[in-house]
Amino acid sequence: MTALALSGASVDGPLYTDVVDLAHRSPAWLDDTVAVWSAYGLGVFALLMLAGWWRARRLGAADALTALAVPVAVLVAYGVNSGVKLLVREDRPCRGLAFRTLEACPARGDWSFPSNHTAIACAAAVALFFVARSLGVLASVCALAMAASRIWVGVHYPHDVVAGAVTGAAAGFLVMRLVRRRPAGLAGRLSGTWLRPLLVP
Repeated sequence: MTALALSGASVDGPLYTDVVDLAHRSPAWLDDTVAVWSAYGLGVFALLMLAGWWRARRLGAADALTALAVPVAVLVAYGVNSGVKLLVREDRPCRGLAFRTLEACPARGDWSFPSNHTAIACAAAVALFFVARSLGVLASVCALAMAASRIWVGVHYPHDVVAGAVTGAAAGFLVMRLVRRRPAGLAGRLSGTWLRPLLVP
């Protein structure tokens, strides 16, 4: 996998160029919308996490603890994904291919594989399923949109977002499964600490 990622254009460069070319031929309002979402859409996941915690807190300390674990899952996904980036060191496609992109090409050393935005979004989506199915579904749609937007604006190859999605989803699932093993006992202990206001109304 590492050898392939080091020369990203050989993996799915033609698909990348097709998407970027389509972006150039699309209406300006669509490109602007996608660009804004690509740059600021992660804020929506923060709002979904906040909504999940607010809802869970009223259901009980164990549910609130589960909701509070969602940002932890996101941080773990980000850490793992960033470590993979440093190992693989794949250049951004906007540096290796002669294409004008909607988003400015990140600086050299800001590696492409896997996509951090996608990993964060997918980790949040999977983790939110443990809080509420409705939030998980909504977050999953948003995560798919985030992944697609990163290719559309030209800063990632398709395989970058696929790898980011796998990394994020796996991290989100594993962290939440770990937290859910003994939620009642851990929640009970934490309810007796300064964290109590975060767990019960």
